[in-house]
Parts: sequence; structure tokens; C-alpha cells
Amino acid sequence: MQDVDYLIIGAGAVGMIFADQLLTETDATIAIVDRHAAPGGHWNDAYPFVRLHQPATYYGAGSRPVGRDQIDATGLNAGLYELPTGAEVRRYFADLMRERFLPSGRVQYFPECNYGGGGVFTAGGGERHRIGFRKLVNATFFKTGVPSTRKPAYEISAGVSVVAPNALPELNTTGAHFVLLGAGKTAMDAASWLLTNGVPAIDITWVKPREAWLMNREMVQPGDAFLHRTLGGYALQLEAAAAAKDLPDLFARLEADNQLLRIDRTVQPTMYRGATMTPSEVELLRTIQDVVRRGHVRRIEKERVVFEHGALARHADTIYVDCSANPLNDRPPTPVFDGPLITPQIVRAQLVSLSAAAIAHVEAAYATDTEKNALCAPIPAALTDTDWASGTLADLRATERWSGDRNMRQWSAAHRLTGFGTRLPDDPEAQAIRRRIKDARPQAMANLERLLASPVG
Repeated sequence: MQDVDYLIIGAGAVGMIFADQLLTETDATIAIVDRHAAPGGHWNDAYPFVRLHQPATYYGAGSRPVGRDQIDATGLNAGLYELPTGAEVRRYFADLMRERFLPSGRVQYFPECNYGGGGVFTAGGGERHRIGFRKLVNATFFKTGVPSTRKPAYEISAGVSVVAPNALPELNTTGAHFVLLGAGKTAMDAASWLLTNGVPAIDITWVKPREAWLMNREMVQPGDAFLHRTLGGYALQLEAAAAAKDLPDLFARLEADNQLLRIDRTVQPTMYRGATMTPSEVELLRTIQDVVRRGHVRRIEKERVVFEHGALARHADTIYVDCSANPLNDRPPTPVFDGPLITPQIVRAQLVSLSAAAIAHVEAAYATDTEKNALCAPIPAALTDTDWASGTLADLRATERWSGDRNMRQWSAAHRLTGFGTRLPDDPEAQAIRRRIKDARPQAMANLERLLASPVG
């Protein structure tokens, strides 16, 4: 075991992408310590029918794409860029480790190990190891959670069947009644899986403490073929942000412009986590009519569910599907660069992969923590509807900082994770969209600041 320049804790997407960018831009040596047996972080624990919910172009390491850069021909994502499966993502990270990292001679990988601090980590058999390092990279800040790795936050009486989504493919669904617990993307995926695998909508109850705003995947497609639509959608978002009288008016404009979606048009969403769906997926989920809105679950008994607000009788043989884990924690941001400690976080709204690569680039290309942190201001993970506005404002500020720095401007323009195609068209339509974006950007920033200062309008 040799001492290294960078000790990275976590072989999930953030740690792997950070390491990949360091390998590209430096001659640094790296050690990666991770508790899982294989790279990929939470993808190792996720349900088997999970897929990326964003186009693959925006995901993965800078050195190689995820997937085959193809358009889906069938299914609810037809006509749009492919969404790799969880198995494909796990294989991607395993191949990245096996084919790029380890053959470089500059990466040491320690799977199934728990880091205890001070360069000391413990293997599964109890052996303790110590490695020297120049900088520590904590790539576990998000502590991404999935239902299969956590205990539910509510009481469960004896004899009640509560399963994680991971168990669904193994169940006999014939004649069963399912109750989905949770309002986020995991519950949406579980609902879609049940519906597309023959479970009638009438046999599904959906417990939703809140309603969520969703990004329209049709409007965030990468590449040359979709560039006019994607840039035009961004212009519409900025124009809505510039013109809105208050936050409800902002969301009404974004929905009218087809930028944001919601499943239940009669309920005003209070949640936004950046989940991305197509209108076809939303229409499928709308077929579930038995939706319960009584707050969070407190206790599941043999024949009833107790909520924050009341209770609901259920048949004793009901199967409850726990989808309530938060994908990202809500820890307050911390400086990314702090002497020998680097804590990767989101620095471009909704773009985890680009953020990790950018932080590694800034670490390689800039000298002081002051200038590094100026280019990598953390953006808190989106939780509530208001976070669409605050995240958009923070991203506009980040765009200004990157555009004003020649190095960052050139790096981001060339990097594959920005999602642009091989060229930016210079036709009249594209020129008109660029003018709209340029005109709306300062007005959007000023108005978003106003809206967030008085969120109730």
C-alpha cells in the first residue's frame, strides 16, 4: 500500500467522476475506499427496475459516455435519449474502474472497507489499514439513501407486509392490493412498474403526503437534434422567472410553457427534487385514482394505517411498498475546498456529474481555496417548490462566474457533461433564442431575488 495524493471516500458517482477528472488533468495518485463490494454507490442497493431519469449524456465520467448515445424507439421514453438501467450503470462504473482506473497504475481501490478517519480504514474481515495522503475527498456528503438500506420512519405492527421496491419483481402480484408510501421518484417508479406489469390501477393506493413539480424530460434533451427545443425551453424558463408577479404565478407560467409537470392538476405542489419525467409517464400515473393525502404515515396496523391526520382502514393482506427514503440528504452546504479537505457538492443545479467533474478540474487548475470556492459555490439539494427558484438563481450566478473566467468558460464549453452537441447552430432561430436568453437573464436574476425575499407573494 502506497501513500497517495488524494484519498477519496466513496466509489459512488461523485467519487468516481472526481477521480476520473483528476486522472485526465493531473498525474496525481489516488486511493478510493468504499463500503460496497463494487463501484457505483447507491446503485448497488437500488431496486432492479431503476433507470436514470435524465438523459445519459448528462451522467457519468468525462472520459467515457454512459450508454450508446441512442434514441429510444419504444416505451414511455420513445423519441428521447436513452435512460440506462441500474444494471447498465453499475456495469459502467465497474468497467471504468477495471479498464481505466486500475490500469493507470495511479489508483488503488479498497472495496468493502469502512473509513474511520486519519487515513485508517477497516476491511470486512476486521483488518485495519492506514494510508498516507495529501488531501482527503469526502465523496459521501450526500449519503444517498434508498428504501432497501434504511428502516422505515413509522411503526409497523406484527404480521404487516411492508417491502422495499426491490422486492416487487419477486412477488406474485395477481389479485394483490398495493399501497405505495411516498410521493417522490421512487414511488413514481414503483407505480409505473406495477402498472406496466399488469397490476390494475384500481388495485393501487398511493399515499402522497405532498405533490411534486417534475421536470419535463422532453425539454432537457441534449445534442444537436434537440438544441433548438432545449435552448428555447431555457429561454422560456428565464422569461417566466423575469415576468412572474409571485411564486404561484412563476409556477403557473412554467407549467403553461410545458417546462414543469405535475401528476395531479388539482393539487398545488409543495415539493421539487428535480425528478424528470415525460408527459406519457405522467399520464400513466394519473390512472391511479385512489390517492390518500393525510400527511405522513405514523403507524401501520394489521387492518388500518394511522396518519398525521386521521386513519384509513385496509385489508389485512395489503402489501405496503415503502418508497419514503430521501435520495439526497438535506445537510446544509459546507465549503467545497477547506485546506486538505475537499467535500464535493452540487455546484450546478441538478447536474451532479458535471459538478463533480468541475470540482476536480478546479482543484487541478487553480491555486488557492479562495478562488476555488468562488467558482464552486454549493447549491443545496432541492426539496421544496421554492427550491426551483433558489436553485435557478444560484445556477445563474454560477453561470456568470464561469463565463467571466476564461479557463472555466473554455473547459465547460468543451466538456461532454454539459450536454451540448458537436456544434452550436448559427441559424436565425438559434440566434433569436440566444438573444432572448441574453435579454431575460438579468431580469430573471433580479426578479428571482425579489420573489425569494417575499415567497408568499
